[in-house]
Amino acid sequence: MSERETGPGQGEAGLRARLVAVGVELVTQEGVQALSLREIARRAGVSHGAPRRYFPTHLELLSAIAREGFAELGAAADAELRGDQKGPRAQLAALAGIYVDYALSHRGMYELMFRHDLLESNRLGLRETSLPLFETMVNLVGRARPDVRAPEVAGALWANLHGVAQLWGWGSLRLATGADTVEPFVRAALDAHLGPER
Repeated sequence: MSERETGPGQGEAGLRARLVAVGVELVTQEGVQALSLREIARRAGVSHGAPRRYFPTHLELLSAIAREGFAELGAAADAELRGDQKGPRAQLAALAGIYVDYALSHRGMYELMFRHDLLESNRLGLRETSLPLFETMVNLVGRARPDVRAPEVAGALWANLHGVAQLWGWGSLRLATGADTVEPFVRAALDAHLGPER
């Protein structure tokens, strides 16, 4: 491997991290469709075959990029909820807001993170990387509504928030309802699955 491909003192781990960082930047700027091995290699300043040394398949590189998205979303949720003295309903509202905001402000990454083929293949343990956030939601639903089956309600709430984010991002909810912001739909999703706030 040439010094140009590794960089002075960068080594193999450094190049692997650089390929992932370039992929994150590319999906953020141009969306999932731009994530080819060749384009990532070109932007990283390495030969088009270099990524294959670290990511034998395109799926593995995409999974490594998606892991960065889950890590970023998880860190935002942890920062919001850490030491939070509010009740579980308020914490769920905060988590729902973070989730929808992330989906709308990181649309390319969000689309990549929930690609069925990546999650199904479980490359780099991607399913396990995504589960802690859902487990947090299940825990909060269980505390807010001990009378319901928390995994099912949390799953339905998550699906609802996912749909809200997608339809708002596409402009469909704005067109259909004339709403100016997405927040009323996030609140309505919480009310629908948890009951009206007391």
